[in-house]
Amino acid sequence: MPKTTTVIEVDDPHFTIQLSNNLLKIDLKGSFKNELEEALENKPILKETIGKLLGVFIPLHIRVSDIDSVHLDENGKIKVSLPHHRDIVIPLEHKEDAEKLFENLNQLVSKVEAEKIQEIKARRRAEKEKIQESKVRTRAERKRYRKRPDAERRV
Repeated sequence: MPKTTTVIEVDDPHFTIQLSNNLLKIDLKGSFKNELEEALENKPILKETIGKLLGVFIPLHIRVSDIDSVHLDENGKIKVSLPHHRDIVIPLEHKEDAEKLFENLNQLVSKVEAEKIQEIKARRRAEKEKIQESKVRTRAERKRYRKRPDAERRV
């Protein structure tokens, strides 16, 4: 498992955002929210079931590989598009923080996309080589069969 390194950390009055090389972690602040966070983090099954329903109260842990795209509007709100889920809007107070987070997140998303493409290409290359190898083997077997005398073929 690759070692995670923190790329950027943004502390806002309402939440803390920590971006590492493979994870975007959004922790909401507040006394009730903290109690709920602790309860759900202690029970992973609850976090998986109820956590998805109550995404507003629970810290969001999003793998960078799950992010489709990232957009920044003129007000400093970052919109994170996720497949098969609602988009996440992160309203940061300081536009500079939003721009830094946006740039870093965008770089990580494009890096992950490039890695996915390379992986797909490598898999396709391996499949083609396997098909070519089986074709060569089949040709060689047919050639050997043709070279055998008629007596061996009938047996």
